[in-house]
Amino acid sequence: MKNGTGSEPIGAVVLGATGYVGGELLRLLTTHPVFALEAAVSESRQGQPIAATFPNLAGAYAAERFAGHDDWISNIEPGSRVALFSAAPHGASAALVAAALEASGKRNLDVHVVDASADFRYAAAADYAAIYGAEHGAPGLLGAFSCAVPEHAPDVRTPHVGHPGCFATAVLLATVPLVASGLAEDEVFVTATTGSTGSGRSPQPGTHHPERHGNLYAYKPLAHRHAPEIAGLTAAATGRSPRVHFVPQSGPFARGIYATVHARAREPVTVDRLREFFEKTYAAHPFIDVVPGTPRLKHVVTSNRCEIGIATDGEAIAVMSAIDNLVKGAAGGAVQWMNRLWDQPETAGLTAVAPAWT
Repeated sequence: MKNGTGSEPIGAVVLGATGYVGGELLRLLTTHPVFALEAAVSESRQGQPIAATFPNLAGAYAAERFAGHDDWISNIEPGSRVALFSAAPHGASAALVAAALEASGKRNLDVHVVDASADFRYAAAADYAAIYGAEHGAPGLLGAFSCAVPEHAPDVRTPHVGHPGCFATAVLLATVPLVASGLAEDEVFVTATTGSTGSGRSPQPGTHHPERHGNLYAYKPLAHRHAPEIAGLTAAATGRSPRVHFVPQSGPFARGIYATVHARAREPVTVDRLREFFEKTYAAHPFIDVVPGTPRLKHVVTSNRCEIGIATDGEAIAVMSAIDNLVKGAAGGAVQWMNRLWDQPETAGLTAVAPAWT
């Protein structure tokens, strides 16, 4: 949308910067060639060193401190370009984004927003309220946002983007090509296992180490709020409206999502035919690898990559995807979107490879 090339950096602001997704955004920004951190915003830790919350970032942010919601904008020159990321919690993000955009307008800032919360994933306030049980915090902004996995929306024309959820991202990367191919019936059954970071930074019984370690269990089976999100975004990307049956699981690891999507073939089909369609779909997308056999979390964790594997017995189809929930499923996907909004290479700041031995 805007030309961010050249020697002048684009200031990056992270709202809700003390959570896991906020910390990942700060980490990714340390190596971005154009986006330079202007403010890490946290009301609860205003004035505290970033390195005190994220010691792993001490080498990059030795002196930087968290700013408050009311004072971060005063340090940005009027007329500047700003990449505004929100990693604030669901239900709180919309109002914070609205306030930031209002203040930015008064200073004539040129701003694009990518929101990693759920607050801008639905086009209608009523749909958001039905899923999350609360009124939307900024319904007047919904028309300025679109929502999709970057690989599935090449022509987004809104100035701002709501990033899909981490579960939704992993599932959509498998489901959208499958549904679009017409080779499967319009009903999918999904099992996806997530690491404990998916529950956020605040301790909960389900993320407590003695409970999570060596354990595996389903939660909210067939009733999770990501199911309608997956169904809606699949329909938007393919023009088909599959029924989605979703069973999420909690896994005994910190990072990553492993999703398996099952469907019935409309007619006998081979793995080669399915793989050919997936490879064609993702041929121009550098973060998606269609692999032989099955994906592995260790191949993608801490990276913005997704591995996809495909299996069939001719009648049933299984498509597996593996991503890092904090990167491709949140912070990395948000940077990928922001790159596009500012006409940067989609891979900018996202080329680090997975360490494998996490």
